[in-house]
Amino acid sequence: MSTTLSIGDTVIKPGSRVKLNLPMASLYTDTEVSIPVEVIRAKKPGPVVFISAAIHGDELNGIEIIRRLLAMKSFKLLKGTLIAVPIVNVYGVLNQSRYMPDRRDLNRCFPGSPKGSLAGRVAHLFLDQIVSKCDYGIDLHTGAIHRSNFPQVRANLEDPETKDMALTFGVPVLLNSSLRDGSLREAASELGAKVLLYEAGQALRFDELSIRAGHRGILNVLGHLGLIRKRSSKTRAVDPFIANHSSWVRATVSGMVRDVKMLGDHVKRGEVMAEICSPTGSFVERLIAPKSGVIIGKQNIPLVQEGDAMYHVANFEEPTDVREHIEQLQDNFDSSDDRFETQTA
Repeated sequence: MSTTLSIGDTVIKPGSRVKLNLPMASLYTDTEVSIPVEVIRAKKPGPVVFISAAIHGDELNGIEIIRRLLAMKSFKLLKGTLIAVPIVNVYGVLNQSRYMPDRRDLNRCFPGSPKGSLAGRVAHLFLDQIVSKCDYGIDLHTGAIHRSNFPQVRANLEDPETKDMALTFGVPVLLNSSLRDGSLREAASELGAKVLLYEAGQALRFDELSIRAGHRGILNVLGHLGLIRKRSSKTRAVDPFIANHSSWVRATVSGMVRDVKMLGDHVKRGEVMAEICSPTGSFVERLIAPKSGVIIGKQNIPLVQEGDAMYHVANFEEPTDVREHIEQLQDNFDSSDDRFETQTA
């Protein structure tokens, strides 16, 4: 780790904690817009880690996860540097929208360009000023609008070091996910940074289980990397299962939905997942599971068009065991008073 770290015009020295704003393009009202950043540096050299949220502006769980992390009274780095970016897509958060004002998906615009579209410029700024300075990263997401995701980590599990980080995070399901063109993970990988993507909850809502699992997962990874002391826990650790394949089950007809299977449920091939009904009662179509697995994502709105994605299923050899670990995660947070300590105002 270099003795000097610069982000924008701000120099952050070892042993300091600094809040700064990284300027972006102003609104057309001439209102200044900037990315909020908080940097914590230990005196002792070590890995540099970024944690980011709200690359999609309507995905809010990650903002709360980072807020809780930064508000912990006892949070102290033993070595290295933590760069926390609670809101990357500030424009999207202001508009409660997944997208940038130019209607582009920021997570498909990396590495971007300083002279490109607005989304491309923001992608370039974040990559150049934050990600390029890091060895590791954790990017926080939720399901899209009207969809929920069960807590899961997606990463390149073919890389041993990344796999160890993902296992340490402590959620029941890991997806061995290939790098997508234009994504932050792909751009970070090309710069040599190893990144986990945490998916949990739904857009424009706080989900307490997802937030607490994400907060603890980050602490687990930081402990694994040696930035903080490893936390002891009174609850039984969740033993993750790895899925190399997942797929969406789509509506076979249009109509109104009555869910039979819910988020986190184990489903066997041939079982009924939902009933799709005519609003006039003229038909009831059963949606049948084509493969066995665990439901890690589902749409929430009870209206579908033929072909709509309804259930995201991770496929396992022994999905019943996965379900047991999902229940363990729920029990860990439901039965323990794991409200994280925060600084008083």
